[in-house]
Amino acid sequence: MAPETRLRMRAVHKAYGSRAVLRGADLTVSAGMLAGVVGENGSGKSTLLRIAVGQLRPDRGTVQRVSALGYCPQQAVVNDTLTVAQHLRLFQVAYRLPGLDHAWELVDLLGFGAERRTRVGELSGGTRQKLNLVLALMHDPPLLVLDEPYQGFDWDTHQRFWQLAGRLRSRGRSVVVVSHLLHDLQHFDTVHHLRDGRLHVEEASR
Repeated sequence: MAPETRLRMRAVHKAYGSRAVLRGADLTVSAGMLAGVVGENGSGKSTLLRIAVGQLRPDRGTVQRVSALGYCPQQAVVNDTLTVAQHLRLFQVAYRLPGLDHAWELVDLLGFGAERRTRVGELSGGTRQKLNLVLALMHDPPLLVLDEPYQGFDWDTHQRFWQLAGRLRSRGRSVVVVSHLLHDLQHFDTVHHLRDGRLHVEEASR
């Protein structure tokens, strides 16, 4: 039996004024797949992901996805006046989670458990991004869409991220990651190069 398709984008077009960013992009992500999206700055990677999660409407084309997903945008959407713990409790209510055990496991894995009572405005950029990632993952959705999720991470945390991504993949989760780092390509099942508004797929070397 073929694995379930979690995300399917077909012939997606998007332009900003006269500048065409996506010109018929196709992307299919199945259960248990770790897919990478790479491309030059300004090629439309973030636009592609925003359309994938429903934050932005395409001009043409179709997008089908599972209803439960986690999205980690490139810029952290957090409140500087709230602590790390307050953010988790807020999202616990939003996600209707019975508890926060999984969220705190992620916090510990990413190495910022000591900051749980710290206001986000006092955190470093890398730690803000760790919180951004935890908020996307804490409800354990079947589809994860992550836009350069490890910006500002030190090397150790960067490696922990890939261990976590591999664990999610092995549990059947679908993970889409935008990356600009060449040494990350070894982690992906498929790499999708965004060039001239289209995605060009190649099997990744694992």
